[in-house]
Amino acid sequence: MSTAAAVAVVLLASCGTGTPRTAPHSSGPTIPLAPSTTPASPSSAASPTSPSSPPSPSSPSPLAPQPTAATACTNSTKLAGWSNRSLAMLTIAVPVSETSVSDVTSAVSAGAGGVLLFGSKAPSDLGSRLTALKSHVPGHRGLLVMTDEEGGGIQRMANLVGSLPWAATMGSQWTPAQIQQNVTKVAARMAAAQVNMNLAPVVDVDGRNVAPGKTNPDGWRSFSGNTSVVSKAGVAYMNGMRAGNVIPVVKHFPGLGGSTYNSDFGPARTLPWSTLQKVGVPPFAAAIKAGAPAIMISNNIVPGLSTVPASLSPTVINSELRGKLGFKGLVVTDSLSAKAISAAGYSVPNAAVQALRSGADMVMFDLGGNVNSRTSSIASAITKAVTDGHLPRSRLIDAAAHVLAVRHVKLCP
Repeated sequence: MSTAAAVAVVLLASCGTGTPRTAPHSSGPTIPLAPSTTPASPSSAASPTSPSSPPSPSSPSPLAPQPTAATACTNSTKLAGWSNRSLAMLTIAVPVSETSVSDVTSAVSAGAGGVLLFGSKAPSDLGSRLTALKSHVPGHRGLLVMTDEEGGGIQRMANLVGSLPWAATMGSQWTPAQIQQNVTKVAARMAAAQVNMNLAPVVDVDGRNVAPGKTNPDGWRSFSGNTSVVSKAGVAYMNGMRAGNVIPVVKHFPGLGGSTYNSDFGPARTLPWSTLQKVGVPPFAAAIKAGAPAIMISNNIVPGLSTVPASLSPTVINSELRGKLGFKGLVVTDSLSAKAISAAGYSVPNAAVQALRSGADMVMFDLGGNVNSRTSSIASAITKAVTDGHLPRSRLIDAAAHVLAVRHVKLCP
């Protein structure tokens, strides 16, 4: 998921934005991040055959195809025995305030694949609260607990894990080794607090010396305007997270540098695809080569490549990211609550279906409204799309398998 530095900036949404108040050379306190969109209308009800909560992965439906003696047990063969509803829930990241994580207990009990923490100051007992929440996860499938801990003005839990400067500062003042070392320290504390995924690093090539805001989603969030610097810094940050046992999510493919607008607030376009291939894509290629486990797709239209937001484009995800770059990890969307998504004619539930159809594995949306009800609406839309033949069940199984794989969860004995 620009204004001058002196102008107050609207906080960017979870997966793509934040309200910076500190200069790029400051590593001061965090700033609250507020959702910017209203929830979409619920989609149609779930199929009568879809249970309200998922079965244990070890107890597949008797109506589903079962592995034969000649078929090796894999996550995919196990997932083939799950209901469509259970598979759908695993592809959803549910937003929640870090000060009240128990609010999404019912969604987690129903099999949500992840939770996305919002806020600017984490409670001192966040770790124990998340441990209690994880006790409601059905089966042994793990739970992705994610947040935006980029650095600078976009940090959710610096009071617990320590602060990082803006990426612009890291890219200009630290060596890759220093970036990795400092990020590892923060990651280790995140892991100790039971947070296992960070929606960072931002590897967009921008370099403009401005605060990120409504017209520029990057600014100080970018390591540099130099592609080579961003590639090296991004890999260093990514490796620092991994060394601290936190899953990094490289974002925002195929690159937001030079975008016309911030997609959280309206339709936005990237630089032309012919330019992005030379300037914006190399940092993602470098991250993939270095073993990136997860990549976030932007909500921008890519001129010359897509006519819809990238997160809803099979050309962007399947042809370019999966095909030409050979990425085999988890693909997550930026927030589907973004105005760019609704401007393209999609409700959040319908956008979730299109994102999965296009090759995404996990969908996100903003905090606000009745989150449990909105989660159910998204799961119902996905389930109905499979039932109606608009989303191949094999694609849903593949997405669910990617969610399990990034957490190293094995369903087979």
